[in-house]
Amino acid sequence: MGRVLVTGAAGRVGRIVVPGLRRELRLLDLAPTEELPGEWVTGSVTDAATMAEACAGVDAVIHLAGIAGEDTWDRLMDVNVGGTRTVLDAALVAGVSRVVLASSVHAVGYRPAGHPVPADCPPCPDTFYGMSKAVVEALGSLHHSRFGLDVICVRIGSCFARPVDRHALGLWLSPGDAGRLFEACLTAVAPGFRIIWGVSANTRGRCSLAEGEELGYHPVDDSERFAATLPPDSSVSAHLGGTLFTTAELGRPL
Repeated sequence: MGRVLVTGAAGRVGRIVVPGLRRELRLLDLAPTEELPGEWVTGSVTDAATMAEACAGVDAVIHLAGIAGEDTWDRLMDVNVGGTRTVLDAALVAGVSRVVLASSVHAVGYRPAGHPVPADCPPCPDTFYGMSKAVVEALGSLHHSRFGLDVICVRIGSCFARPVDRHALGLWLSPGDAGRLFEACLTAVAPGFRIIWGVSANTRGRCSLAEGEELGYHPVDDSERFAATLPPDSSVSAHLGGTLFTTAELGRPL
Protein backbone atom coordinates (compact mmCIF):
# COMPACT_ATOMS: atom_id res chain seq x y z
CA MET A 1 0.00 0.00 0.00
CA GLY A 2 1.41 3.36 -1.10
CA ARG A 3 0.66 6.82 0.22
CA VAL A 4 -1.38 7.05 3.43
CA LEU A 5 -3.35 10.03 4.71
CA VAL A 6 -3.42 10.52 8.48
CA THR A 7 -6.02 12.96 9.78
CA GLY A 8 -5.49 14.57 13.17
CA ALA A 9 -1.77 13.90 12.76
CA ALA A 10 -0.74 16.71 15.11
CA GLY A 11 -2.99 15.48 17.92
CA ARG A 12 -1.87 13.47 20.94
CA VAL A 13 -2.50 10.06 19.36
CA GLY A 14 -1.31 11.24 15.95
CA ARG A 15 2.07 12.25 17.35
CA ILE A 16 2.41 8.74 18.77
CA VAL A 17 1.19 6.83 15.71
CA VAL A 18 2.81 8.73 12.84
CA PRO A 19 6.47 8.05 13.78
CA GLY A 20 5.72 4.32 13.70
CA LEU A 21 4.40 4.35 10.12
CA ARG A 22 7.11 3.50 7.60
CA ARG A 23 5.28 4.84 4.60
CA GLU A 24 4.85 7.85 2.36
CA LEU A 25 2.52 10.01 4.41
CA ARG A 26 0.19 12.91 3.86
CA LEU A 27 -0.72 14.55 7.17
CA LEU A 28 -3.79 16.65 7.91
CA ASP A 29 -4.56 18.82 10.90
CA LEU A 30 -5.95 22.21 11.84
CA ALA A 31 -2.51 23.13 13.19
CA PRO A 32 0.38 21.20 11.56
CA THR A 33 3.51 20.64 13.59
CA GLU A 34 7.14 20.72 12.47
CA GLU A 35 7.82 17.81 14.83
CA LEU A 36 6.41 15.44 12.22
CA PRO A 37 7.95 15.60 8.75
CA GLY A 38 5.73 14.98 5.79
CA GLU A 39 3.35 16.50 3.29
CA TRP A 40 0.87 18.57 5.27
CA VAL A 41 -2.67 19.64 4.45
CA THR A 42 -4.09 22.30 6.77
CA GLY A 43 -7.80 22.15 7.44
CA SER A 44 -10.73 20.42 9.10
CA VAL A 45 -12.17 16.99 8.44
CA THR A 46 -15.60 18.64 8.47
CA ASP A 47 -14.75 20.55 5.27
CA ALA A 48 -15.57 18.55 2.12
CA ALA A 49 -13.22 20.50 -0.13
CA THR A 50 -10.31 20.01 2.25
CA MET A 51 -10.98 16.29 2.48
CA ALA A 52 -11.27 15.96 -1.29
CA GLU A 53 -7.84 17.55 -1.64
CA ALA A 54 -6.37 15.42 1.14
CA CYS A 55 -7.71 12.11 -0.22
CA ALA A 56 -6.60 12.66 -3.82
CA GLY A 57 -3.94 10.13 -4.76
CA VAL A 58 -3.80 8.20 -1.49
CA ASP A 59 -4.36 4.48 -1.03
CA ALA A 60 -5.55 4.45 2.58
CA VAL A 61 -6.72 6.80 5.31
CA ILE A 62 -6.04 6.61 9.03
CA HIS A 63 -8.69 8.85 10.57
CA LEU A 64 -7.56 10.05 14.00
CA ALA A 65 -9.03 13.56 13.95
CA GLY A 66 -11.81 14.40 16.35
CA ILE A 67 -12.76 15.64 19.78
CA ALA A 68 -11.01 13.27 22.19
CA GLY A 69 -13.23 13.51 25.25
CA GLU A 70 -16.61 14.55 26.52
CA ASP A 71 -18.00 17.74 25.00
CA THR A 72 -21.29 19.26 23.97
CA TRP A 73 -23.67 17.22 21.86
CA ASP A 74 -23.52 19.67 18.96
CA ARG A 75 -19.71 19.74 18.79
CA LEU A 76 -19.42 15.97 18.98
CA MET A 77 -22.04 15.51 16.28
CA ASP A 78 -20.33 18.06 14.04
CA VAL A 79 -16.72 16.97 14.42
CA ASN A 80 -16.73 13.30 15.38
CA VAL A 81 -19.80 12.12 13.49
CA GLY A 82 -20.08 14.67 10.68
CA GLY A 83 -16.32 14.77 10.20
CA THR A 84 -16.12 10.99 9.91
CA ARG A 85 -18.89 10.95 7.33
CA THR A 86 -17.02 13.61 5.34
CA VAL A 87 -13.81 11.56 5.50
CA LEU A 88 -15.53 8.36 4.39
CA ASP A 89 -17.39 10.07 1.55
CA ALA A 90 -14.23 11.78 0.31
CA ALA A 91 -12.35 8.48 0.44
CA LEU A 92 -14.99 6.82 -1.71
CA VAL A 93 -14.95 9.57 -4.32
CA ALA A 94 -11.14 9.45 -4.46
CA GLY A 95 -11.10 5.68 -4.91
CA VAL A 96 -9.38 5.00 -1.60
CA SER A 97 -9.60 1.29 -0.81
CA ARG A 98 -9.19 1.30 2.99
CA VAL A 99 -10.03 3.52 5.94
CA VAL A 100 -8.90 2.91 9.53
CA LEU A 101 -11.15 4.70 12.01
CA ALA A 102 -10.13 5.67 15.54
CA SER A 103 -12.86 4.51 17.87
CA SER A 104 -12.50 4.39 21.64
CA VAL A 105 -12.87 2.25 24.72
CA HIS A 106 -15.59 4.74 25.65
CA ALA A 107 -17.83 3.34 22.90
CA VAL A 108 -18.17 0.38 25.28
CA GLY A 109 -17.35 2.21 28.48
CA TYR A 110 -20.12 0.61 30.53
CA ARG A 111 -18.95 -2.89 29.68
CA PRO A 112 -17.90 -4.74 32.87
CA ALA A 113 -14.13 -4.95 33.05
CA GLY A 114 -13.85 -8.32 34.83
CA HIS A 115 -13.23 -10.53 31.79
CA PRO A 116 -11.47 -10.16 28.44
CA VAL A 117 -13.89 -8.13 26.36
CA PRO A 118 -14.41 -9.13 22.70
CA ALA A 119 -13.37 -6.39 20.31
CA ASP A 120 -16.72 -6.43 18.53
CA CYS A 121 -18.98 -6.44 21.59
CA PRO A 122 -22.08 -4.25 21.18
CA PRO A 123 -21.77 -0.54 22.01
CA CYS A 124 -22.55 0.57 25.55
CA PRO A 125 -21.11 4.11 25.63
CA ASP A 126 -20.33 5.92 28.85
CA THR A 127 -20.69 9.52 27.57
CA PHE A 128 -21.86 11.52 24.57
CA TYR A 129 -18.24 11.19 23.42
CA GLY A 130 -18.45 7.40 23.63
CA MET A 131 -21.75 7.48 21.79
CA SER A 132 -20.16 9.54 19.00
CA LYS A 133 -17.50 6.85 18.60
CA ALA A 134 -20.17 4.15 18.45
CA VAL A 135 -21.75 6.11 15.58
CA VAL A 136 -18.31 6.34 13.92
CA GLU A 137 -18.19 2.53 13.97
CA ALA A 138 -21.70 2.35 12.51
CA LEU A 139 -20.73 4.73 9.71
CA GLY A 140 -17.76 2.52 8.91
CA SER A 141 -20.00 -0.54 8.79
CA LEU A 142 -22.44 1.24 6.50
CA HIS A 143 -19.71 2.31 4.06
CA HIS A 144 -18.38 -1.23 3.94
CA SER A 145 -21.77 -2.89 3.45
CA ARG A 146 -23.07 -0.41 0.88
CA PHE A 147 -19.89 0.51 -1.02
CA GLY A 148 -17.42 -2.32 -0.31
CA LEU A 149 -14.89 -0.10 1.44
CA ASP A 150 -12.47 -1.94 3.73
CA VAL A 151 -12.94 -0.37 7.17
CA ILE A 152 -11.16 -1.24 10.40
CA CYS A 153 -12.35 0.43 13.60
CA VAL A 154 -9.76 0.54 16.38
CA ARG A 155 -11.18 0.85 19.88
CA ILE A 156 -8.20 2.67 21.37
CA GLY A 157 -7.65 2.11 25.08
CA SER A 158 -5.20 4.47 26.76
CA CYS A 159 -2.57 5.62 24.26
CA PHE A 160 0.20 7.45 26.12
CA ALA A 161 3.95 7.14 26.51
CA ARG A 162 3.23 5.34 29.79
CA PRO A 163 0.09 4.44 31.78
CA VAL A 164 -1.41 7.52 33.41
CA ASP A 165 -3.05 5.67 36.33
CA ARG A 166 -3.80 2.18 37.62
CA HIS A 167 -6.99 1.88 35.60
CA ALA A 168 -4.91 2.37 32.45
CA LEU A 169 -2.71 -0.62 33.28
CA GLY A 170 -5.34 -2.84 31.66
CA LEU A 171 -5.95 -0.58 28.65
CA TRP A 172 -2.54 0.86 27.78
CA LEU A 173 -1.44 1.11 24.13
CA SER A 174 2.29 1.79 23.99
CA PRO A 175 3.84 3.99 21.28
CA GLY A 176 5.66 0.99 19.82
CA ASP A 177 2.54 -1.16 19.71
CA ALA A 178 0.55 1.74 18.27
CA GLY A 179 2.85 1.73 15.25
CA ARG A 180 2.60 -2.06 14.95
CA LEU A 181 -1.17 -1.89 15.24
CA PHE A 182 -1.78 0.65 12.50
CA GLU A 183 0.78 -0.99 10.23
CA ALA A 184 -1.16 -4.25 10.61
CA CYS A 185 -4.38 -2.43 9.74
CA LEU A 186 -2.76 -1.18 6.53
CA THR A 187 -1.28 -4.52 5.46
CA ALA A 188 -4.06 -6.99 6.35
CA VAL A 189 -5.42 -8.67 3.23
CA ALA A 190 -9.09 -7.92 2.43
CA PRO A 191 -10.19 -7.23 6.01
CA GLY A 192 -13.72 -6.15 5.10
CA PHE A 193 -15.28 -4.53 8.15
CA ARG A 194 -13.57 -5.21 11.47
CA ILE A 195 -13.51 -3.88 15.00
CA ILE A 196 -10.31 -4.51 16.98
CA TRP A 197 -8.87 -3.36 20.26
CA GLY A 198 -6.04 -0.84 20.37
CA VAL A 199 -4.23 -2.13 23.46
CA SER A 200 -0.85 -3.65 24.28
CA ALA A 201 -0.11 -7.14 25.64
CA ASN A 202 -0.80 -6.06 29.21
CA THR A 203 -0.63 -8.53 32.08
CA ARG A 204 -3.74 -6.87 33.50
CA GLY A 205 -5.34 -6.66 30.07
CA ARG A 206 -9.11 -6.45 29.96
CA CYS A 207 -9.57 -6.68 26.20
CA SER A 208 -9.34 -9.50 23.68
CA LEU A 209 -6.28 -9.47 21.43
CA ALA A 210 -7.56 -12.26 19.17
CA GLU A 211 -9.28 -9.99 16.66
CA GLY A 212 -6.19 -7.86 16.18
CA GLU A 213 -3.98 -10.92 15.88
CA GLU A 214 -6.17 -12.13 13.01
CA LEU A 215 -5.12 -8.99 11.13
CA GLY A 216 -1.44 -9.45 11.96
CA TYR A 217 -1.20 -7.24 15.06
CA HIS A 218 1.08 -8.84 17.63
CA PRO A 219 1.71 -6.46 20.57
CA VAL A 220 4.89 -6.87 22.58
CA ASP A 221 4.71 -4.24 25.33
CA ASP A 222 3.24 -4.70 28.81
CA SER A 223 2.14 -1.98 31.22
CA GLU A 224 3.13 -4.12 34.19
CA ARG A 225 6.63 -2.62 34.30
CA PHE A 226 5.03 0.66 35.39
CA ALA A 227 2.71 -0.82 38.03
CA ALA A 228 5.02 -0.27 40.98
CA THR A 229 5.37 3.41 40.12
CA LEU A 230 1.63 4.10 40.24
CA PRO A 231 0.12 4.70 43.70
CA PRO A 232 -3.29 3.26 44.60
CA ASP A 233 -6.05 5.59 43.53
CA SER A 234 -9.76 5.73 42.83
CA SER A 235 -9.42 5.41 39.06
CA VAL A 236 -9.82 1.61 39.06
CA SER A 237 -13.40 0.96 37.98
CA ALA A 238 -15.75 -1.97 37.51
CA HIS A 239 -16.36 -0.66 33.99
CA LEU A 240 -13.99 -0.27 31.07
CA GLY A 241 -14.64 3.45 30.79
CA GLY A 242 -13.46 4.22 34.29
CA THR A 243 -15.09 6.25 37.04
CA LEU A 244 -14.23 9.62 35.49
CA PHE A 245 -16.27 8.86 32.38
CA THR A 246 -19.09 6.77 33.83
CA THR A 247 -19.91 9.48 36.38
CA ALA A 248 -19.15 12.60 34.29
CA GLU A 249 -21.91 15.07 33.55
CA LEU A 250 -23.09 14.43 30.01
CA GLY A 251 -22.25 17.19 27.57
CA ARG A 252 -19.84 18.97 29.88
CA PRO A 253 -16.24 19.04 28.57
CA LEU A 254 -13.83 17.13 30.79
